[in-house]
Amino acid sequence: MRTLLQNGTVVSLDPAVGDLSRGDVLIEDGRIAAVGPSIQADAEVVDASGKIVLPGFVDTHRHTWQTAFRGLGADWTFAEYREVMHERLRPHYLPEDVYLGNLLGRLEALNSGVTTMLDWFHCSDRPEHADAAIDALQEASGRSIFCYSAMEPADTVRVRKRLTGDEMAFGLRGPMLTTMDTTAADVALARELGLRVSVHIHRAAGDSIPEMRERKLLDDRTTIVHGNGLTDAQLAILADAGCSVTVSPDVELKMGMGWPDTGRLLAAGIRPSLSIDDCPSAGGDMFSAMRTAFAAQRGLDGGLVARDLLEFATVDGARTCGRSDRAGSICVGKDADLVLIDAEDLSVFPVNDAVSTVVTAAHPGVVDSVFVGGKAVKRDGRLLGVDVPKLRTRLLESRDRIAAAAGLVIG
Repeated sequence: MRTLLQNGTVVSLDPAVGDLSRGDVLIEDGRIAAVGPSIQADAEVVDASGKIVLPGFVDTHRHTWQTAFRGLGADWTFAEYREVMHERLRPHYLPEDVYLGNLLGRLEALNSGVTTMLDWFHCSDRPEHADAAIDALQEASGRSIFCYSAMEPADTVRVRKRLTGDEMAFGLRGPMLTTMDTTAADVALARELGLRVSVHIHRAAGDSIPEMRERKLLDDRTTIVHGNGLTDAQLAILADAGCSVTVSPDVELKMGMGWPDTGRLLAAGIRPSLSIDDCPSAGGDMFSAMRTAFAAQRGLDGGLVARDLLEFATVDGARTCGRSDRAGSICVGKDADLVLIDAEDLSVFPVNDAVSTVVTAAHPGVVDSVFVGGKAVKRDGRLLGVDVPKLRTRLLESRDRIAAAAGLVIG
């Protein structure tokens, strides 16, 4: 199969390719076969005139199972989030509820151009919950990484037999929730299973970082979630170990975790990625995350430019997930995971600078098309092959049942 995206404004985010004010992208067998100003090929032609062509976004940390309670936590602190989502609501989740939350959440992400997403799954009270979450991710058309934070590590071994490639990662309970000996055992298991690890660390938990280094628990397979308030010395340890850090700017600011440490991470030699975290508290699209991170850091020191943010959401996200060779930019050989932005929509028109426009003005409503592995999963502003009304009805039923069981009034 060959598809030619023709006459678009191509933002490749690959230094060797550059940006093309008018360019073509040839897709063959799910991969990018050519990028250039004028490609002649025997292929199905997709007219990309009036569109900005981008690599798909990469979300490196999202608790997707919480989708049914969107907006409920806009005013929550971190303590309130834990009390409501984890102590009141989570015990009432059945596998079907997990499935619906993960499916609708993954489709939402795909609809806004997130072609690769790490699902940081901690609604793991029963093995059936993990299976339901995976079923939902696999039903959606995007590329998903199931980052499993299992209640019982033995179940990680079981799930690894189902997910044998890089579509699985290990969500460490880590020093914020357990002992260092347990953390070391979890890291050892992850390495035995060939899994990258992701762990929440911010503020006081940063004191554990030197010991994690001494016990050789940090390396380039480690992603730190948030990292707010870490000292310069702690950030230097992470940088020396080759760790990545994912910043969730909206949730970090709203829940009182502190300023997103985007600028301090860059100063330490760490290029962060971006993530949504949870949709009860924040919007589920990468445009919002880019804007918040950009505005916050510009307000602090003016030290970022728009292209930095777009790279965090694509190139650096792919690196964080260990997929730099496959995703994050538009160049020959990479997966054809692409997003087309409607550049003629009045919210972004006229486009005088494509990168700046995407970062400062774009939103899910201008995502015209999404391709995953060269296959269109969204065209003309609509997801393909998905009965959205039916799924909406089922999700509302799930939400209402859980809320009622938890004694929570919705609306």
